[in-house]
Amino acid sequence: MKMKALLLGAAASLALAPAAFAGRGTDGEVKILYWQAPSILNPYLSGGTKDVESASMIIEPLARYDEKGNMVPFLAQEIPTLENGGVSEDLTTITWKLKPGLKWSDGTPVTSEDVKFTADYCMHPEGGCAQLSFFDGVEKVETLDELTVKVTFDQPKPNPYGPFVGGQSPIIQKKQFENCMGAKAPECTEANFNPIGTGPFKVVEFKPNDVITMEANPNYRDPDKPAFAKVTFKGGGDATAAGRAVLETGEFDYAWNLQLAPDVIANMEKGGKGKAIAGFGPLVERLEMNLTDPSPSLPEGERSTRKHPHPFLSDKRVRQALSMAIDRELLVEIGYGKAGKVTCDLVPAPEIYAAKNDYCLKQDIDGANKLLDEAGYKDTNGDGIRETPDGKPLKILYQTSTNAVRQDFQALIKEWWRQIGVDTELRNINASVFFGGDPGSPDTFQKFYADVQMYANTFNGTDPQQYLAAYRCGNEPKPESQWQGENINRYCDPEYDKLIDELARTGDINKRAEIAIKMNNMLTKDSYTIVPLVHRGRVSAHSNTLGGVVLNVWDSELWNVADWYRIK
Repeated sequence: MKMKALLLGAAASLALAPAAFAGRGTDGEVKILYWQAPSILNPYLSGGTKDVESASMIIEPLARYDEKGNMVPFLAQEIPTLENGGVSEDLTTITWKLKPGLKWSDGTPVTSEDVKFTADYCMHPEGGCAQLSFFDGVEKVETLDELTVKVTFDQPKPNPYGPFVGGQSPIIQKKQFENCMGAKAPECTEANFNPIGTGPFKVVEFKPNDVITMEANPNYRDPDKPAFAKVTFKGGGDATAAGRAVLETGEFDYAWNLQLAPDVIANMEKGGKGKAIAGFGPLVERLEMNLTDPSPSLPEGERSTRKHPHPFLSDKRVRQALSMAIDRELLVEIGYGKAGKVTCDLVPAPEIYAAKNDYCLKQDIDGANKLLDEAGYKDTNGDGIRETPDGKPLKILYQTSTNAVRQDFQALIKEWWRQIGVDTELRNINASVFFGGDPGSPDTFQKFYADVQMYANTFNGTDPQQYLAAYRCGNEPKPESQWQGENINRYCDPEYDKLIDELARTGDINKRAEIAIKMNNMLTKDSYTIVPLVHRGRVSAHSNTLGGVVLNVWDSELWNVADWYRIK
């Protein structure tokens, strides 16, 4: 049956070619450059990709996804399925078995207690877990023996591979984090900056928003890996400098996220030191519309919360007009070339889950102006700026991270919005801060102290269930969650929440696709809460002397860093 096929298909795995190196630590140092600098090494306290991926070298999940989107075991002995008995016939439980003999980098054994604790940590009611949607529908997690853990769901779960799967949901050590539960989580600096892990590398020194020094984990489960004895993980700068450091000067071995115009990358490759690599997954550059009021005149703790609806972005017609004014084809041309596609969807891939909407493909300035006219937003004083019916100017603070492509997008969108009578103030924030998740910072994308913000994110694996579940009512960042949460624009629709639950209990792959597409449409074309712009390919670069790199658009790009080696 189709439900069973879905679960059996998840067990597919990839056998990687053996790495061409002699043993652990024999290839010296590898230098990695992420121009968005990591600010924390605990992905449960940050939704930033740069934090999740840097941490993935140190702490690992039970299973993750390979470059084809197949699920492969990491800390687990195998992927639980109906066939092997790991998933119950009624689909309400999944039982994982750890590989025997696993050790943390401090030499202590990894047990099922660590797995259970990880769930307890993220699901703590007073905590602010950035990855809470992975545990959506989890009723309890219990240990059956030292190596076995059982997850029970509150309803049948045809896709039970949320908790502990993928780079966003790794296992953390109970001993290290047990005094860091709930509201105390952000206060545990030592644990958050220096997690004890099972990955190929361990932290030597972490300087937030700057550099991480790592060394080979002496207790890594493969005695011949990793080939590199040391990692210098540098953060900061910009995408241009990162590309040059690998492709032109050879100063670094790997550069992540080369968000640059295609001709710029092509010219850099002429330097002869490395090559760019690219692949399309579900990554979407988009605008998030703040449905709440971010005004600094509101008391701290009430800005950008549901206590105060936005004075004009609460009106769908305004959000729709802002979307209609944008020329997405031009954005793709100047920003990404062949590494980008126009999209109207939040989930453009995999193919079966793609709605393939076309409502936003063509710019319509006249239509946007007509829509705002009909909605009663007039320019009553002749200054070129429309006002709400109660006289508030349509002035928008539009923020994003500092990046040349994003600033080009901002400038164009500001001009298009001027043509429909909307005044726009542009703001760009250092990416390390913007995506950092610091609950004390006013500048994070989670806090959303702006009217509109632009960024891109994606999801692990080939099923968007967890990604779409992020928009459940109550999953928005707020003071009581330490400003963590994935429902960034504060969307809340009880009908959408019902679809989250329906998707969770639906096994037929075609019916799952129907539900997911409906959810995509509710967030995009039906409400314009999320305004997709570009379906982006991931573009990174590595030196000609770095072997073993396999670009993965379905998980952390550093998913197989244990297999990297130096080409002699």
